[in-house]
Amino acid sequence: MGSDATISPTSSISSSSSTSPAPSGYTTSRAFLEALAEGGVRYVFGNLGSDHPGILEAYAQARADGREHTLPELVICPHESVAMAAAIGYAQVTGVAQAVLVHVECGTQNIGGMLHNAAKGRVGVLMYAGASPYTQDGELFGSRNEFIQWIQDVHDQRGIVRGYTKYDNEIRTGANVKQLVHRALQIASSPPAGPVYLVGPREVMEAEAPTRQADAAHFPPVAPAALAPDAVERVAAALAGASRPVVVTSYLGRDREAVPALVELCEAAGAGVLESVPSHVNFPADHPLHWGYQWNDQNHNPLLEEADVVLVLGSDVPWIPAKNRPGPSARVFVLDEDPLKEQMPLWHVPAELFAMADLGTAVRQLRERVAELADADAVARRRERAAVEHDRVFAARAAREAPDGETITPEYLVACVREAIDDDTLVLTEAITNYPTVSWHLRRTAPGSLLGSGGGSLGWAIGAAVGAKLAEPERLVVSLVGDGSYLFGVPSSVFWMARRYDAASLTIVFDNNGWNAPKASALGVHPEGTAARRDEFGGHFTPRPDLPGIAEAAGGAWGRTVEVAGELKGALAEALDAVRSGRSAVLAVRVPGM
Repeated sequence: MGSDATISPTSSISSSSSTSPAPSGYTTSRAFLEALAEGGVRYVFGNLGSDHPGILEAYAQARADGREHTLPELVICPHESVAMAAAIGYAQVTGVAQAVLVHVECGTQNIGGMLHNAAKGRVGVLMYAGASPYTQDGELFGSRNEFIQWIQDVHDQRGIVRGYTKYDNEIRTGANVKQLVHRALQIASSPPAGPVYLVGPREVMEAEAPTRQADAAHFPPVAPAALAPDAVERVAAALAGASRPVVVTSYLGRDREAVPALVELCEAAGAGVLESVPSHVNFPADHPLHWGYQWNDQNHNPLLEEADVVLVLGSDVPWIPAKNRPGPSARVFVLDEDPLKEQMPLWHVPAELFAMADLGTAVRQLRERVAELADADAVARRRERAAVEHDRVFAARAAREAPDGETITPEYLVACVREAIDDDTLVLTEAITNYPTVSWHLRRTAPGSLLGSGGGSLGWAIGAAVGAKLAEPERLVVSLVGDGSYLFGVPSSVFWMARRYDAASLTIVFDNNGWNAPKASALGVHPEGTAARRDEFGGHFTPRPDLPGIAEAAGGAWGRTVEVAGELKGALAEALDAVRSGRSAVLAVRVPGM
């Protein structure tokens, strides 16, 4: 066969105008980025690939034209998981969904753990991934020109994330790309918030687009929903007439303004508050109606078991039924944006009423009605009893805030952190087996001053700290993490980003030399098993990694490891000084564990 016989069809295609850039320079990629900015996205946390030439060209042209301010800032993230964590952290602080840009199906899979956290933590994030070009012979501009584009072409790229997203779609034309972006952001931000996913083949993203499209102002989030009047009456009457009312919450504090409203409701009812697996400050820890925290406690809580009315206000796991639950005669009410947990195949709380409502709105409705119905003398007695319980449970915990000789206990570590920071400091907690220790001994009081991931995939905190710092540059950000969580967080990427984007924070690592959580789980099921007898749980980090050294090498961070109690406070002060000077810091603290 002659070579010119095989070349001529391709040659005729290559000369076609369809294989040239958009004449106007206004492409789907530019419209896409403009739509993000119009929707409130300030940052695109990106990990780039062969599907993003149109995006990169749009950014370069914007800088050349002096209009880079019209597009979100591109934050380069050397690992997709960190990009997603940073976007989550920013959105948790501001309430505004940000964007994550990843490379086709490979990058999409790399965000998997943080996607779980965004879904379970109800955080709005817009994820965008390109798709392998759908032409291979040069038929369209952007057609395949790298071998990897055949390998990365899969049957259902959107299906990778569909079990976790509220919405997914493909950008098929530049004519309505802004509509798709605004709709995606609207869905991501509407309660319950959550992640959304868009894909765009390279040919589409490189094509010319019309300049006049949908208006972001016409895509606001859904307005908060209120309780129906009969639900208000029923719940308020139960609270007002109860002898031992209890409120259980996990994430009401996502809405900072709902926290003081909950305080007023509980004061009006004389109700104690239990925070179960909290991921926010839901109720001030120093308030006399605060009854403490529930995590994986393998014991009964008499304050919950003796309650005659239990109001669950925003909680995925208000208690663990096999170990701890209200008494059989208790009246239980569940109020939530998502009262039936429709994405959880196995979930049930035996309640007489489930109602869907915005938590802050519902609390304010109940507060007013309970104040009208409750007997003042009865409420005063309930509040007096609750204050006694508060003092008892917190005094018992405070007694543990001392080192064991020169051994640094987790309780002592958290107490030292509490003394070293102020109420405005933002603390991110991913301490895993020390989650309860952080709750009990950090004792945060200011709404919005504590965040957890809300999910179960490790590695969120140190990346989220970058996003949180970008959201509030003047605020001190401190992460409390386990050594496993720290390594899951890809610290080499995180601290490089922190230096490049001036997002310094302090990371304090509970260094117990391994994964303590699997050990605790094994002991919970097999307390007398072979693993327990032989102390073989497979989670030791031996040889021990140099945790601060990773951050020092990757991002020029201040780093130190502390092993004795007498050095802790001084090292903590040095670390905070470094962060306040603009340098990230990692303080690894050796604590008992593995």
